[in-house]
Amino acid sequence: MLYHLFHDFITADVPGARLFDYITFRSGFALVLSLFIAIVIGSRIIDTLKGRQMHDKERAANEGGNASKQGTPTMGGIIIIISILVPCLLLGKLNNVYMLLMIVSTIWCGALGFADDYIKVFHHNKEGLKGKFKIVGQVGLGLIVAATMYLSPAIVMNENISVTNTQTNELVVNHKTTAEKATKTTIPFIKNHNLDYSMFFRWAGKHAQTGGWILFTILTILVVTAVSNGANLTDGMDGLAAGTSAIAGLALAIMCYLGGNVIYASYLNIMYIPDSSELVVYAAAFIGATIGFLWYNSFPAQVFMGDTGSLCLGGIIGVYAILIRKEWLLVILCGVFLIETLSVMLQVGYNKYHKRRYGTGKRLFRMTPLHHHFAAKEESIKWDYVVHLKKPIHESKVVMRFCLIAVFLAVITFVTLKLR
Repeated sequence: MLYHLFHDFITADVPGARLFDYITFRSGFALVLSLFIAIVIGSRIIDTLKGRQMHDKERAANEGGNASKQGTPTMGGIIIIISILVPCLLLGKLNNVYMLLMIVSTIWCGALGFADDYIKVFHHNKEGLKGKFKIVGQVGLGLIVAATMYLSPAIVMNENISVTNTQTNELVVNHKTTAEKATKTTIPFIKNHNLDYSMFFRWAGKHAQTGGWILFTILTILVVTAVSNGANLTDGMDGLAAGTSAIAGLALAIMCYLGGNVIYASYLNIMYIPDSSELVVYAAAFIGATIGFLWYNSFPAQVFMGDTGSLCLGGIIGVYAILIRKEWLLVILCGVFLIETLSVMLQVGYNKYHKRRYGTGKRLFRMTPLHHHFAAKEESIKWDYVVHLKKPIHESKVVMRFCLIAVFLAVITFVTLKLR
């Protein structure tokens, strides 16, 4: 709204109005504004949540709970959602399909998480929204994103083509002059090659492209579901989900800016995606909102984000990566989410295997998701497990180390772009 207002002022030569034409200015403004909103409204929302006794039933210590946190309000993800949406509505180009998709994704995932928290808090059901309904919601968002990318004429890309100069033996990267709608994406470590999903359907002849879009839709659903649930599992310690998400958001913002600028895209030998740079404004608001939320969520937390926040953060990261054609890089960038998810799967799988073979259950870790394994106290464990620790690590140190790992993985993600 502000963007369109000042855009109209440009023709009247109002001093400073032209600044709103620059992505960098609007992104910086969005970051500061979202951070300010999160801090200002955060305390009021926390007071409201406390007044309405909107706190999740605290889990027992052997389930990863902490008696000292009992009564801490949940559903603080509302702070994040508001802090993202307001700057985007004020500073974003609302006629940009990428921005619209991210706004829809934010509201969609936020509503899904809110429903889950609402059932936990007001219906006193610690299981929350049934898993099948969560999956339906995540699949629905994946279908919306994939269908929009297929149908919208504004979502196109210019493939990067590298040619070696025979005289100087220098590698020169150009982009196709005509933007095309394609099922191509970026894959790490592969030189001069973008993965085209339609290549798996060459046997289908003229229908190969259709097959590629079907495969792309399936992968979109899987990415949205996996990253959303991964972020949800990571949300178990003060500041952990918000901190790791902010780091992933910063990395994606930089990659979006590079891929939306034809000069930088040529230098890195990656595809150029016209008009996608508008997503940098969204990412800036996302970063500001998560950092602002940490003002209240860092140890000891005054509020928990709940599924309202965690499902939303994961969904946002997944959709964002798909829109900038970097979904395969999430395997590295969101490695913390991946490890947390795998730890739960391994824990359940090993326990079932041991019970089936030896008649008694045995677990790999003290408890899962993995962050609880490092912080859990030995006396709270009532079962046998494989991976032992000398002594538990304080929660704040576990969070800091996980965030440092997230920073390391973000750096590795960028390295893959140049090691191709």
